Amino acid sequence: MKKNQGKKAALIALSSVLTATVMAGCSSDSAKEGGTAPQSGTSSSTSEYPRAFSYWVELDGDSAISMKSFSENAAYKEMEKITGTKVDFKHPTGGGTQVLEQFNLMVASRNLTDVIQTNWFNVARGPQNAIDEGTIIRLNDLIDKHAPNFKKYLAEHPEVASMIKTDKGDIYAFPFIRGDNKIKVYYGPVIRKDWLDKLGLEAPTTINEWEKVLVAFRDKDPNGNGKNDEIPFLLEVSTVRNDLLNAMIGAWGILDKFYQKDGKIYYGEMQPEFKDFLTTMQRWYKDGLIDKDFAAVDGKLKDAKTSNNQLGVLYGFSSGTIGKFTDLMKDTVPGFKMAALPHPTLREGDTPAAGMISPTYPGEHSVAITTAAKEPEKIVKWLDYAYGPEGHMLFNFGIKGQSYDIVNGKPAYTDTIKSDPNKLTFKQAQAQYMRSHYGGPFVQDVESFLQQMKYQEQFDSLEIWSKAKNQLQLPLMTLTADESKKLASIMNDINTFSDEMIVKFIMGTEPIDNFPQYVDKLKKFGIEEAIKIQQTAFDRYSKR
Repeated sequence: MKKNQGKKAALIALSSVLTATVMAGCSSDSAKEGGTAPQSGTSSSTSEYPRAFSYWVELDGDSAISMKSFSENAAYKEMEKITGTKVDFKHPTGGGTQVLEQFNLMVASRNLTDVIQTNWFNVARGPQNAIDEGTIIRLNDLIDKHAPNFKKYLAEHPEVASMIKTDKGDIYAFPFIRGDNKIKVYYGPVIRKDWLDKLGLEAPTTINEWEKVLVAFRDKDPNGNGKNDEIPFLLEVSTVRNDLLNAMIGAWGILDKFYQKDGKIYYGEMQPEFKDFLTTMQRWYKDGLIDKDFAAVDGKLKDAKTSNNQLGVLYGFSSGTIGKFTDLMKDTVPGFKMAALPHPTLREGDTPAAGMISPTYPGEHSVAITTAAKEPEKIVKWLDYAYGPEGHMLFNFGIKGQSYDIVNGKPAYTDTIKSDPNKLTFKQAQAQYMRSHYGGPFVQDVESFLQQMKYQEQFDSLEIWSKAKNQLQLPLMTLTADESKKLASIMNDINTFSDEMIVKFIMGTEPIDNFPQYVDKLKKFGIEEAIKIQQTAFDRYSKR
């Protein structure tokens, strides 16, 4: 009883602290109703842009290295000069669940900022409910009247117009858009190419070939230190159980969670192919081919194993893995080379069923206008600037003559970004001048992505990883409030259960013969109802 009272008191205290934080963060009414005049521009009564507004958005890690607020970002400083608008950025503290808690408290307390940037698909009961309950506003008419740049973009890209609408046809946010197919593929399997060459091996393409290479990495001392310390493969369950990344599981022709074939929705972890996947992973783990720490690995441990010249194969990024570790290791390990592998298949010559691919509209970094905004039409005009030619350059490349120049007719980052004097990484340097390193309400330019690449292996990775059918993935679908609530309840239980059980299966503490009981448990949690919900939403989406 005392323990429960203590928990309750702690929750009340936390709520009080968060409420105070939110109210302080959202108390920009003085700016909206008078207050201190902005540093430049005209008053809101005569300007087409707002005099000031508040903007709730997470401060990403790359930006946090060099600034405390996006108000210090050069692109937003330039926007203030252009529009005369003073933006009062409100950044939630912490990350992950802490950010979500602060978001939920802000909404529940109705202490709303004027705009909120988040992934509205992850908001409880979805974006349509946020409109219906009066948290955010419907944008269709405002875009039609006050956002000529974005309106033109939607007319030229009707598929995007469909993506950003709810089933009722309501546009709820200004989206982050990947403006080229090359930007959609940036993650996949990576191998130590110098180890392959040293052992006289070809790059594996099938699961059987992978196994032969991993055995050689385990047994033949490719790092040459005379010790049996190589880690053939780092499997991360979180990347297998990820609708975007789809690491490894596509070799069996399924996805881990929800996917579709010919319009019918399936759940991968119920399928016999998933049992085959687990059987293979369990054998690899037992044989020492998978990192023994795989269940507890985090970014720091992954980096340590790679930089310690131990790790043979991992899943990673073209820039954040191949580029990062080539820079880090080329002077300490002679001949160090990382290269992309194709997504594996079961049969030689087959095209992989699935790899990592980001949607044109990934859902994240979308900006909605709340019902607290006093001049939504002027905020729409301000947001629309990013979808025009000048705003496109500003948010993708920053300030001409500082962060980029025009070279041979194309924008090219300067040494300020490529060779930061303070030893910032490429993305950290980008973060000082623009938003293309992370995302926001604009169309991402392909050059802002490609210019992160320094090595041929990085460019090659984009081509290699893109060779997958990628026809199983579901589009981003909006659910009704009731569907969203029910699905979240079911999947919260299933995800907690599956995260634990999949690790047990791979480590061998749960016999593979118990897979039917695992499927039965999924059914008891309600997976069949979850499939029906997804099927209904998919059918609605297909009719748009």
